Amino acid sequence: MQIVAVQSDIVWEDKQANFARVREQLAQGSVEPGALIVLPEMFAVGFSMNVAGIAEPEDGPTHTFLAELAIEYKAAVVGAVVTRAADGRGLNQAVVFDPGGRLLARYSKIHPFSYGGETKHYAGGNEVVVFEWGGFKIAPLVCYDLRFPEVFRHAALRGAELLVVIASWPEARDSHWRALLPARAIENQCYLVGVNRVGADPQVTYAGHSVILDPKGVPLASCSSQAELLVAAIEREPLVAYREKFPALADIRGEFLGQS
Repeated sequence: MQIVAVQSDIVWEDKQANFARVREQLAQGSVEPGALIVLPEMFAVGFSMNVAGIAEPEDGPTHTFLAELAIEYKAAVVGAVVTRAADGRGLNQAVVFDPGGRLLARYSKIHPFSYGGETKHYAGGNEVVVFEWGGFKIAPLVCYDLRFPEVFRHAALRGAELLVVIASWPEARDSHWRALLPARAIENQCYLVGVNRVGADPQVTYAGHSVILDPKGVPLASCSSQAELLVAAIEREPLVAYREKFPALADIRGEFLGQS
C-alpha cells in the first residue's frame, strides 16, 4: 500500500486556503489508487482554541473536502476536523474517508493537550479506533496521544498493524517527537506514520519532520522542516513474518493494562 503524507504549512483559521494548499501539494506527487493519504492535526485551521469559530457539523466544509479528496484520488484519506462535544466543548478528531466518499472511521483525541490549554476548550475521547484499509488494520491517533504508550498498546491488542499519528507538534519539543515515534513503532511491532505540520501560528513554530517507519522503527521516508509530500510503500507480509519470528506481543501481561 502506498502512503502519502502531506506535511503542510497551515494558514491560520482559513479553511479554504488550507484546502487549496493540500490540493496543490498532492498535485505535485503521484497518488496511486488505493493509497492512504494522511494530513496533519487540524490541517484546515491550525491548532486553534477558537471552537466557536472553527467547529462544524458532520456535513461541514472540512468533511466535504476530505470526502471529495478521497473520491478524486480513489484513495482513503485520514484528515482532521473539529466538531462539538455534548458538553459544548470541541472534539479534536481524526476522520477517515474511503474512495466512495464514505466515512470509514472517526477518532476523538483521547488526550487533549492540557499544557497548551486544550482541555479548557476540547473534551477528550474515550475510545481507540481501528479500521481496515489496503489489507492493514489501522489506528489513527492525534499529537499529544504520542506521550501515552498505553493507547498505542490498546490499538496493537485490537489488531493494529499501522499506527497513524497526525500532529501539530511544536519545534520546541522536536527531539521528543523524533524519539517517541520510533519507540511506539518498535514496542508495538507496527508500521507507523507520523505527520506533522510546518510553519508557525500566532503562538508556536512547528518543525515538521514527518516520517514513515517500519515495525523495527527504521525510517522508510522522512521530511525536513519544509512543506513536503512524503511517500512510501508498505507491505503486510514482512510485518507478519517479523511478528512470527520475534513474537514480543504474545508476551504482553494483560493484568498490567487493567485486563484480567
